[in-house]
Amino acid sequence: MYLNCHSYFSFKYGTLSPQELFDEARKHKVKKLVLTDINNTSGYIELLRICSENREEHELQIALGIEFRDDDELLYIGIAEDNDGFEELNRYLSHHNAAEIPLLSRAPEFNHTYVIYPLGSCSPADLNDNEFIGIKTHEVSKVSRSACRDYLHKLVIWHPVTFKNKIGFNIHRLLKAIGENTILSKLDKKLEANSNEMMLPESELLAHYWQYPQIISNTTNLLESCSIKFELGTAKNKKEFSESHKKDHALLRTYALEGFQKRYEQYSSYAMQRLLKELDVIADRKFEAYFLISRDIVEFARHKNFSHVGRGSGANSMVAYCLGITEVDPIELDLYFERFLNPYRSSPPDFDIDFSWKDRDEVIAYILNKYSTSHASLLAAYNTFQGKSIIRELGKVFGLPKSDIDKIVNRPFEMRDRDEITRLIFRYADHLHDIPQNLSIHAGGILITEKPIYAYTATEIPPKGFPITHFDMYGAEDMGIHKYDILSQRGLGHIKDAVEIIEETKGIKIDITQTSKFKQDPLVNQLLMQGRCMGCFYIESPAMRMLLGKLNCKDYITLVAASSIIRPGVARSGMMREYIHRHHNPDKFEYIHPKMGELMEETYGVMVYQEDVIKVAHHFAGLGLGESDILRRGMSGKFRSRKEFKRVEQKFFSNCKELGYPDAITNEVWRQIESFASYSFSKAHSASYAVESYQSLYLKAYHPLEFMVGVINNFGGFYRTEFYFHEARIAGANIKAPCVNTSDYLTKIIGKDIYMGFIHLKSLEQKVGEGIPKERAANGPYSGMENFVQRIPIGMEQVNILIRIGAFRFTGKTKRTLLWEARLMYSEKKEVRHSMSIFEPQANYQVPVLEKRPFEDAFDELELLGFTLCDPFLLLETDNFGNVKATDLKNRIGKNIEIVGYLVTTKNTHTKDHKLMHFGTFLDNEGMVFDTTHFPNTSKRYPFRGKGFYRMKGKVVEDFGYPMIEVSYMNKETMVHKHPEENPKMENVRMIGEGKGY
Repeated sequence: MYLNCHSYFSFKYGTLSPQELFDEARKHKVKKLVLTDINNTSGYIELLRICSENREEHELQIALGIEFRDDDELLYIGIAEDNDGFEELNRYLSHHNAAEIPLLSRAPEFNHTYVIYPLGSCSPADLNDNEFIGIKTHEVSKVSRSACRDYLHKLVIWHPVTFKNKIGFNIHRLLKAIGENTILSKLDKKLEANSNEMMLPESELLAHYWQYPQIISNTTNLLESCSIKFELGTAKNKKEFSESHKKDHALLRTYALEGFQKRYEQYSSYAMQRLLKELDVIADRKFEAYFLISRDIVEFARHKNFSHVGRGSGANSMVAYCLGITEVDPIELDLYFERFLNPYRSSPPDFDIDFSWKDRDEVIAYILNKYSTSHASLLAAYNTFQGKSIIRELGKVFGLPKSDIDKIVNRPFEMRDRDEITRLIFRYADHLHDIPQNLSIHAGGILITEKPIYAYTATEIPPKGFPITHFDMYGAEDMGIHKYDILSQRGLGHIKDAVEIIEETKGIKIDITQTSKFKQDPLVNQLLMQGRCMGCFYIESPAMRMLLGKLNCKDYITLVAASSIIRPGVARSGMMREYIHRHHNPDKFEYIHPKMGELMEETYGVMVYQEDVIKVAHHFAGLGLGESDILRRGMSGKFRSRKEFKRVEQKFFSNCKELGYPDAITNEVWRQIESFASYSFSKAHSASYAVESYQSLYLKAYHPLEFMVGVINNFGGFYRTEFYFHEARIAGANIKAPCVNTSDYLTKIIGKDIYMGFIHLKSLEQKVGEGIPKERAANGPYSGMENFVQRIPIGMEQVNILIRIGAFRFTGKTKRTLLWEARLMYSEKKEVRHSMSIFEPQANYQVPVLEKRPFEDAFDELELLGFTLCDPFLLLETDNFGNVKATDLKNRIGKNIEIVGYLVTTKNTHTKDHKLMHFGTFLDNEGMVFDTTHFPNTSKRYPFRGKGFYRMKGKVVEDFGYPMIEVSYMNKETMVHKHPEENPKMENVRMIGEGKGY
C-alpha cells in the first residue's frame, strides 16, 4: 500500500537509507513498496541488493517510480509498471534535465507507467486510464465533499514514507532548512513533509480508508500490477565492439599478436604462452569488447598526440601491454596474472587511463559521441554531509552567528556542552553524517551499456556538460555495469608541455616512451636516490622524498614498491618500517611463516601490493581465487558489512585453523591484510606510476629549466608555485618578472631566462593577461606605457598592477615615475582611446624626480604574486641564520642545533593517544630543503603561525640514514618593514635574475 517511499536520495528531504527503509518494511511486515525518490533514481540498486541478500529473513518486493517536483511543488508521481515503464520515466526526467526546461504540470502519455496526482491538482474526469488521484490519510474526509466521490475507481491510497520517527521528522526539517538556506524557525511549513509520513503496519494504514473499500482495492491492484526485474551482477556493458562477437575475438588476437612482435623484439616462448593464456581467459569470460573499446580510446588519443598512462589491475595484463593500453611489461615485473583476471572473476579488469587535464574532456567527448549519450554516460558520486561542514550547516540553521560557529568548529570538545543549542547541533550532526546531499561527478568513470542507459538510470547534466548517472560506482558494480576510468592528472600535462618546450627552444625531439632507457640512466637514478624530485609525478612530496632517502632508492623495482608502501594502510600497520628494515637487512629477519617467504620473497614477506592479499588468501589460507578477490574488495568500508565478505572472513579463519596455523600467526596475517588492503595499489598500478615518475625524472635530469616551466604551467603540484620557481633558480634559471614585451599568459623560457606568465598576477584580469601577448603578436612590441594603454583596453588599476610588478621596465623608468605618468594620463583623459596603430605620438609628461626605496620590489611582489623574486632571506631583520646548513645535517646526528627555515609545507597528524603533532618542510638560507618533527608538547607550546620564517632549535636525528630535526623550540622571525625609514637594513636587494632592481 506504500506507493510513495522516499530514501535519503530525495536530497535534503528524505532521511532513510535504503537499509533503513528495508528495516522499516521488515518491522511493519510490509511485503511490497514503491521507491519513488524526488527527481532521482539513485537508491534502487542498493535496495534491490539488500532485498536479495535478506530474502530469507524478510521477502520484500519493490517497484520503482519517481516523484516529480518543480522546485518544491509536487506535480505527480510516476510508477513504473515494468522495466519499460522505468525506462520511460528515466527518459522523461533526463530529457528535461538536459534541455533545462521545467517539468510538465501534467504528465506526458506514458505507455507502461501509472501516474498519481495530488488531490485538487486536476479533475478526476480528465484522467487517462493510467492516471489516478492519491488520497492521503488526512484527506479521506474530503472525498465525499469533492468531485472525487463520483470517481472512486480513480482514487488510490497515498501515504508517503519519509522518516521513521519523531527524530527523523526533525532531521527532515533540518535538511529542508539547509536546502532552503534559512533558519529553522523561518522554514515555511508548506515545504515540510507531513509529520505522519512514517511507515505503519498495513492494517493500521488501511483502517483510515475503511469506508472506501474501492480505494483499497484500486491501490492493491495497482501495486500488484507493478514489478521490476534486474539480475544484479550480470554483465550489462556493451557486448560487441564490432558487428559480432566472432569478429571481436579475431580482432583482439590480431592486435595482440601484432603488438607482441613490437614489444618483444627477442622472441620468448614463456611470454607467448602467457599471452595466449590471457587471450583464452578473456575469450572464456567474453571480455573482448572491453579490451577493444579501451584500445580504441587509446588509439584516438594517440592519433591526437595525447599522452596517456594505463594503470589499474588491467595493467597486470600482457594483452593490455601489447595493445598499447599500458606501458608496464608484466614479464619484467612478474605481475600476478590472477589479480588481473581469473576464471572465477565475473567482472572485467580495471583500466584506469590517465590523460592530461587539458586533453581529457576531448577524450570523453569522443567516447560519448561514438557510443551516443543514449548508451554512454559519466558515473556519479555522492557528496555527503561530513565533519565540520555538518556543524557549519547546523549552526546556520539554528541561527548562530559565524563567530560562534567558528568557535564550535575549531574547539568542538570544549564547546559541545556549552548550551542547549550546541548540544542539539552535535546530537543531530551524528544523524546527518554520511547522508547524501547532492550528486557530483566520479573522478573518471564512464559507463557504456548494451541496452540504453535509461534502462538503468535517469541522467543529469552538471556544469561540465556531460551527462552523469544517478547511481555511483558501487551501484554500477552491483548492477553489473563496469566502468572505464578516464582520468586526468597534471603530471602528464607537464611532461607533454616540457617535451614540446624542449623541442621548440632547443630543437631536441625526445621520445618520452623510451622508459627502459630512462630506468638505466645513472643521472636519473642519482636524482632518485638523492630525493631531488620536486616537480616529478607522485614522488615529490616530503613523505615520498623521505621514503626514497630511507630506502636509498636507486632503481625502478624499488621505486615500484615505494609507490605502494607510501599508501596509508602499509604505514599504519607498521609494515612500511618493517619493509625498510628488511630492505637494508635482507639476512636479519624471520618470516612470520615460511609460506609468506615463498609468496612474497621479492618484498621480504611484507604485503605491499593488492596481489599479495590474493596470494596470501589463496595460497596461505586456502581460499578460492574468487573468494580471495572478494576479500581484497571487501576491505573497503563500503563492502565490509556485506554478507559475502563476512562469509569469506569466517572461512579465512576456519581454513587457517584446519591448516594448523597457530592463532597468533593467523591473527597477525589478518591484521596485516585488514590494515592495508583497502589503501594499497596493485603492483601494475604502482609500476605505471613509477614509469611516469621516471619520465619526469629524465626530463628534470637533462632539461631541468624546461621541465620546471612545464610543471609551473600545469599547476596542481604538491607545492605552491613559488617553490617551483625556486627549484628552477637552483637549477640555474634567471627568474624574470612579467614583461609586456616578452611574457605570455603562461610562463615561458628563453635560454636561461624564465619569464613569469601574467597568469601569476593575482589581481590581473584574465582577459587583460591573455590580450597582451595576442596584441603584441599581431602588431609588434609596445613602444612605451602610453602606446600599451592605447592598444589594450585596460583601466588604471590594472595598469598599476603591471607597473608595480615591473612589466614596463624596458622603458628604463622607475615604477614611481610610471605610476605618476599613469595617473596623469588617466586624469587628463576620462576615456583612453584604444587604437591598433603603434605609431601614436607619445605625450611628454613632466614628473618630479622620484627615488626608489629598498624592498619596494619585494613587497610589491609579495602583494601581487604571493612571494618574492629576491632571495626571501633578505627580508629578515636578522643576519643570524643559525649554526648549521641543511646539507650538513647528516654530519650532526645526535647534536643540538639552531637553524632558520623558510616554511614550505606542513603535515598535521595525531599520535595514538589523539594528540596533535606536525611534520614540517623548510628551505635554509642556501635554498636547500630540510625536514622537522614537532611532537605534541612542542606543537602546543610553539605552534605554526602561517607562512614565513621560523627559528628552530632541536636535536638532529636519523631514521634509516635520513636526517631530521626534532624541534624543541620554534619562533616566527620578524621581517623588515615595508618602508626603509622604519627599519633601514638594506642598501640594495639582490634580485634573482634581475641584478639590483630596475
